[in-house]
Amino acid sequence: MNEIRSSITDGFWKQRREVNARQAIFHQWQQLERTGCIDNFRILAEGKPFARRGWFFADSDAYKWLEAAARILPVYPNQELTTLVNAFIELIGKAQETDGYLYTFNQIHFPGLRWVNLQIEHELYCFGHLIEAGVTHFETTGKENLLDIVGKAADRIVEDFSGKGTGATPGHQEVEIALLRLYKVTGENEYLEMAHQFIEMRGRDKGFAFNILRQSISNGRRVAQAEAHSKTHAAEEDLPSLPPMNRAEHPPLIKVRWVINALTGKLLQQHKPVRKQTVPVGHAVRFAYQMTAAAMYDRLTGDSAYESALEESWQRMVARRMYITGGIGALPVIEGFGRDFELDPNFAYAETCAALGSLFWNREMAGLTGEARFSDLFEWQLYNAALVGFGLDGRTYLYNNPLAADGGIERRPWYQVPCCPSNLSRTIAGLDADILTASGDSIELQQYISSWHHLQFNQHELLLAIESRLPWYGDVQIKIQPVTTREIKLHLRMPSWSAKTEILLNGEVIQTFAADQAERFDPTRASWFVLERAWQQDDQITLKFDMSPHLLRSDPKVRSVRGKAALACGPLVYCLESCDNPDVDIFNVVLDPDSITSRFDPDMLGGIRIISGKTIQGQPLTFIPYFLWGNRGISTMTVFVKLNENQSSK
Repeated sequence: MNEIRSSITDGFWKQRREVNARQAIFHQWQQLERTGCIDNFRILAEGKPFARRGWFFADSDAYKWLEAAARILPVYPNQELTTLVNAFIELIGKAQETDGYLYTFNQIHFPGLRWVNLQIEHELYCFGHLIEAGVTHFETTGKENLLDIVGKAADRIVEDFSGKGTGATPGHQEVEIALLRLYKVTGENEYLEMAHQFIEMRGRDKGFAFNILRQSISNGRRVAQAEAHSKTHAAEEDLPSLPPMNRAEHPPLIKVRWVINALTGKLLQQHKPVRKQTVPVGHAVRFAYQMTAAAMYDRLTGDSAYESALEESWQRMVARRMYITGGIGALPVIEGFGRDFELDPNFAYAETCAALGSLFWNREMAGLTGEARFSDLFEWQLYNAALVGFGLDGRTYLYNNPLAADGGIERRPWYQVPCCPSNLSRTIAGLDADILTASGDSIELQQYISSWHHLQFNQHELLLAIESRLPWYGDVQIKIQPVTTREIKLHLRMPSWSAKTEILLNGEVIQTFAADQAERFDPTRASWFVLERAWQQDDQITLKFDMSPHLLRSDPKVRSVRGKAALACGPLVYCLESCDNPDVDIFNVVLDPDSITSRFDPDMLGGIRIISGKTIQGQPLTFIPYFLWGNRGISTMTVFVKLNENQSSK
């Protein structure tokens, strides 16, 4: 019997999970109700006389909320949330057609039409998030009511798409992940085969440019018809319109580049077979989900079909197409990757969902390869590229995440495309499963998060507790209480961001790692320290990571930030925000690197480590963690600061 039961117990992540469970999940439901997303299901299930609202893919936002709620309830039982979940599952069941089909846009506006404009209208994407919600609900509750619904939906997909050709692939990858997860819990091989077909057929449509153009025209007509239909069915108490997106700065010719990307297939990763996609291109969320599915397939089957593409594309992304925060997707409009080293902080789109997609990919790569670099990047992106989207109150969010903002960007309670809030919530709620893994005679500590774990695997049984003060302090304690005393290899991740790490066993130093502080974030510097022994009751390991603040630079080929640097401390990237620095022009200050110090401030933003510095003229500067910017109202912000010429060349 192999089983790991985990619980996050204290500290930084417990606080955020409590906000997620007590504020965010209810706020999101209110917004889904307010904007008509849930009423879309009621129109079908109850004949409710309201007009359908939201984008054609709006169903997916409700499904992600349902998955988040299913992950929250076992840890934070709540009768109100339980009632909402059960009622929504019942509503979904009533809205679903008898043969398993469920997509409110078509069912309400175009009854009888299915699988129209697959590259644009996201039917399969919505089915994917429905299936993932069902799998998670079954895993966390053991109940099969939602699993039965999603099983019917998955069977509909298999029947309609199995054996179909190159044009029968989803425009937005997601259903592949869902089908692979469903295969894991059911053992039904047809779901594995269907996911594989979707992956394999991608990028093989020779007439893609014609098809995407035809589907775009068709979609435009259908959306216009749907809007006209909604107007004729709108009730007097009409619902408010969806709030606008935040502003995104546009580089020159971006719309022309979007057209070229779309027609060549790069925008949707349809330009070549997945096995040959070694350069990250196109829409960043789609790309990350695609590579997650490919890694999942290799991991589940023991195959290495996509190994080369996964490795090369990951390396290319990290070295040339990823921001210093770990954010991916340099370009607005395309919402995706630019050219190599096209990483201007002002244009950065770096969508929150893209960061989450990269987390999912790195999680799978860590499991597939066992290498520390993937868990290292997971940690960096989690703190910097993903968490920035989640406001301290759990009720405000960021969609796009530039590294410099001179107005037009603010945390908002909802968006016209509200994909990120519930995606964040399901990720935060499921974080306890990302802390450690175990197999054979080994345990791998992937993330240093305060937590408790009961492990039973390969005839081993033990309790393991982690007390972590990250990200504000660098000390971590690991306590082990074995039920059996056989030897176990404990793999401890040595993070790339720590220039010096000291390891103690029962109070005695057994190893010290020291290296020059890296000028750039480089997850490939991460490694495992393996400690093998027959563990005794109350054995304790202490890790002491270097938390010295230091400069981080981008590759010199990133022209937009030459002569500039960012500041980091531990796993966090820092920024200047105008509300902390009212007397300076944060975009033009020149930092004195010798002035940098850090301290914990218990009064700022709930208690955080800040970095203090001075300009070369002696003006004081205060840097806060990038993920926290924008929590005190509208402000300006920059991650990169200028250095004087002598320092910038060092």
